[in-house]
Amino acid sequence: MPHYQRLVIDRTQKQDQLITFTKPQQHYLYRVLRLQPKDKAIVLDGRGGSWLVELGEAQGQILQPWEVDNELPIKITLMVALPKHGFDEVVHQATELGVGRVIPVISDRTLLRPSPQKIQRWRSIAQEATEQSERRLVPQILDPLAFRESLELTSALEHKYICTPRQDAPSLSDIYSKALEVVVFTGCEGGFTDQEVEGAIAYNFQPVSLGKRILRAVTAPLVILSVISSRYI
Repeated sequence: MPHYQRLVIDRTQKQDQLITFTKPQQHYLYRVLRLQPKDKAIVLDGRGGSWLVELGEAQGQILQPWEVDNELPIKITLMVALPKHGFDEVVHQATELGVGRVIPVISDRTLLRPSPQKIQRWRSIAQEATEQSERRLVPQILDPLAFRESLELTSALEHKYICTPRQDAPSLSDIYSKALEVVVFTGCEGGFTDQEVEGAIAYNFQPVSLGKRILRAVTAPLVILSVISSRYI
């Protein structure tokens, strides 16, 4: 199968069989990627629509739908108590691993208070990682929520896990069973307080361990996503 460069667009850019590229997208296609008019690329709307497109100067002509789907057969929501540093990489690598939604959380030990510009950067990173990893869906990156708000948002979901190092909790790899949707919650530097763990348990989160070693706040989300996604490879 030929390899084509990928570009995520907004749905409003597609009209019938034509896609109109923004100026930054034109710069990316023709200056950064060095593509030429008449070359072909895959265009995604980030919500599951994807098409093989022949490039023009400012528009692309849709040739056919692009049906290759590399998505996991499960929706994974990653809740992360924001670490002080490194969340950019968490977003990028979580996207590569197949996450469907990322909820940044302000917990008792969270020091980072991200600006609107930082949140928009995370969304741009998720889009870029979607293109790079040849996914069809761009993960949803929510605005940061308070700890209790994040629990309430996911209250209706059944399969939920919270990582609790230094506690007597079962290994995620031992207890995880396949589901249509799962929520995983990891802490920032210093982890969760006892009160936060108790609050999560009250919302039906299952405490789990990722092993005997203490992982960095930016490592734990990637380990837990790897454990889950490995079940579907």
